[in-house]
Amino acid sequence: MDLEVRHLRAVVAIADTGSLHRAARQLGVAQPSLSTQLRRIEQALGGALFVRARSGCRPTPLGRLVLSRARPLLAEMRSLMADARAAAAGGPQLRVGSTASRALSGWLRRLRAHGQDPTLHMNVSPNALLHMVADGQLDVAFVHEVEGCPLRIPRELCLRVLVEREPQFVSLPADHPAAAKPVVTLADLARDRWMIDPTVDGEWDAVQRMFRAAGVNPVVLHGDYHTADALVATGEVVTVCQPTRVPRPDMAVRRLQGDPLGVRLLLAARTETDLDGVRPALEEAYWESARQAPAYREWLERDGAGHQEPRPTVPAIP
Repeated sequence: MDLEVRHLRAVVAIADTGSLHRAARQLGVAQPSLSTQLRRIEQALGGALFVRARSGCRPTPLGRLVLSRARPLLAEMRSLMADARAAAAGGPQLRVGSTASRALSGWLRRLRAHGQDPTLHMNVSPNALLHMVADGQLDVAFVHEVEGCPLRIPRELCLRVLVEREPQFVSLPADHPAAAKPVVTLADLARDRWMIDPTVDGEWDAVQRMFRAAGVNPVVLHGDYHTADALVATGEVVTVCQPTRVPRPDMAVRRLQGDPLGVRLLLAARTETDLDGVRPALEEAYWESARQAPAYREWLERDGAGHQEPRPTVPAIP
């Protein structure tokens, strides 16, 4: 059997994640298929690449040798693919990936105003987007890292922190009794049905920890956040939301007392130059969306100074 690029990607994924299970999830394949593929690779190379233990997979000396050669080969292949796609498209395009954010429209608008031609790929999984950047399928990605659930960041990526800790708020029906208060407690919402998207990396684990710490055990439904918005508006559920969420006549956005749930906002690219080319526009767009969200603007003005990285002043809306 001849080694192919997909084989090298599999070996690097196992090394980076330390687990066949996590590597299979990252690669989008079944674990038995990845195990079979690894056995064939090891047979072709003449020895074991990993030591399997309960704690995970560790490279053997042969594995470390293969990894030392595989990583630069994959980097060159990603560069080749990116250059070829740009040439085939007739010119350079900026391939942007992102998890959901109200800052996106302002970011893309500013990039276009500066002569860049962005395309957009959305995904609920920050880990998937980061690996798309590492593989050369995206140029930059704007992602969030749920507190207490570290992302698996490929070694070859450069990172910038946009916001060190963004508190997560809650959206609830406008006629909910707790909506009469500017800050709500989890006890206020303990008898409500919550909707959480379990496909968002780390979110369900973090919400469970938040409930346990508050001593509440509400009913939880699983669904995407577009569905959650519709159900909040009809009084069916409450849900976690980004602080930049803008209230509607049928939906209120409130801060959770003590800010028990937070995320870190990150921008990732393969080079510092790529980061420098897009970060100013993203910062402007993010703080614009923050100013437009009344609950978040109030939080920033009263409580946010000690929680944020250095940032532009957030002026009042005229």
